Amino acid sequence: MAVTDVELRLEAPVKKQHLISLAILGAIAIWMLAPRSVPSSAEVTEGVVREIQVVETSAPASEDPDVISIRAERISPERYIEQIMVRGRTQAFRHVQVMAELPGRLVTDPIPRGARVRAGDVLCELAIDDRSANLNEALAQRERAQFEYKASVDLQARDLQSDVVVAQLKAALESAEAAVTRAQLAVDRTQIVAPFDGVVETRTVEVGDLLNVGSVCASVLDDSPMLLVGLIPEQEVNRIRIGAEVTGRLLGGKQVKGTVTFLAASAEPVSRSYRVEIEIDSAGEQIREGITTEILVKADEVMAHRIPSSALTLDDNGDIGIKVVEGGGKVAFYNVSIVGDDTNQLNPGIWVTGLRGDITLVTVGQEIVFPGQTVAANFDWDL
Repeated sequence: MAVTDVELRLEAPVKKQHLISLAILGAIAIWMLAPRSVPSSAEVTEGVVREIQVVETSAPASEDPDVISIRAERISPERYIEQIMVRGRTQAFRHVQVMAELPGRLVTDPIPRGARVRAGDVLCELAIDDRSANLNEALAQRERAQFEYKASVDLQARDLQSDVVVAQLKAALESAEAAVTRAQLAVDRTQIVAPFDGVVETRTVEVGDLLNVGSVCASVLDDSPMLLVGLIPEQEVNRIRIGAEVTGRLLGGKQVKGTVTFLAASAEPVSRSYRVEIEIDSAGEQIREGITTEILVKADEVMAHRIPSSALTLDDNGDIGIKVVEGGGKVAFYNVSIVGDDTNQLNPGIWVTGLRGDITLVTVGQEIVFPGQTVAANFDWDL
């Protein structure tokens, strides 16, 4: 009997907790099943969709909400000279190795490297040795031959000398004169001289060296004028003419000007390009050989439009072009070809062809309008 009372006392709290849980569950079910008022679709649309129209501060709002305001600029065609860009380098007008024409020992200090020389200046001097004696001997032989020939001619005039003897003495005189010339050349060639004005680039000998025929004394570089050399692609070679104006940008940023003086008639066998040479006016400034240069050669003159590069866009086929405003405010798309650029930092732009006459170019908003759409062009750029 005691056990039964304990069990009843334990079950009473459990049944009370179950009743509370069932009451809460019932309240939640009634709240979820209770009907609520739902806003109509018209009210939802009216509350969510709003029409926003952005108008520039300086542009008057269009009366027609369907017409978009864009910015435009009136552009006229101008004469433009196309330029062909070639990568090249500077090169001396002439660069030769001055060699010995006779064997001999070097007896004076050669001219130092980097020295500027004029035509005829001595670069290396060889020992004369017996060449001076040979010259004196040849002069004496010539003097004797001259005397004998004159005497024979005088005797011939008095019929005391035969024509055969006179001819022999004349031949001897000419042989003596040739010997003098050879001896004089041998003496003169002991001094190896500069063939033209320039700069001594290399020196390969020193005092006491023995030079043979063909041994190099020094190399002389003619840097006035300096040349720009490059290779023109075969598709561009017919657009270049002898005498065309050229602008070159050296690797260090310096600019030089010149004219085309040579255009090869045959292509390089590997690159299929044509060598071009430009003579530049260095204006007394020293320009070193071998500097990488960007060469801009003026080619054909065309009528082109200068536009901002930001105005370029693409059509559905991915072709580059621009959008313009035509009669009635209709937008039109035209493909263009870029022929050059303007590097003016204050007003940069690019030159394009493929357009005719004056145009009204869409400069801002070209990406949100399409051909055939009616727009309102705004030409006021003041904000």
